[in-house]
Amino acid sequence: MYRKTFDGMNCSVARSLDQVGEWWSLLIVRECLLGTSRFDDFQQRLGIARNVLTSRLNSLIDYGVLEKVIAEGSEKRSAYKLTPKGEALFPVIVALSQWGDEWLGHEAPLQLVENKTGLPIEPVGPRVGDRLLALRDVRVEPGPGATEKTMEAIRNRNRVILGEE
Repeated sequence: MYRKTFDGMNCSVARSLDQVGEWWSLLIVRECLLGTSRFDDFQQRLGIARNVLTSRLNSLIDYGVLEKVIAEGSEKRSAYKLTPKGEALFPVIVALSQWGDEWLGHEAPLQLVENKTGLPIEPVGPRVGDRLLALRDVRVEPGPGATEKTMEAIRNRNRVILGEE
């Protein structure tokens, strides 16, 4: 099946989705964050078809999100481990989880707490100091890679969201 690529789009969100936007990919990353590392364990925990799992694991390796390693205790078996790029998706997974817990009408299936204190983690989001910022607390400005089309979108966003004229 043909899949559109966002590689040429001048948008960090779109480019990120090219690598990890397919739902199985983020669920595999979630499983890695929960300690899953073996193919059969991914397959059993996710209920994913073996061919789809193989394809997603290979893509995540190609994109540098996962690496294939020798499984602990068995030189003949492979395991999958998050790279630093993959570990950097931790706040993304936490934000999706927190959003789902708040907006999808279910009891939270797990709770994240800090190792040292045992306190629940706070909501993920943009901050200035200790203050969590909402949509209307932030103005968007052009970055170094902004095109004229991007700058037009920024002007429109700030006009609509912030009421700037």
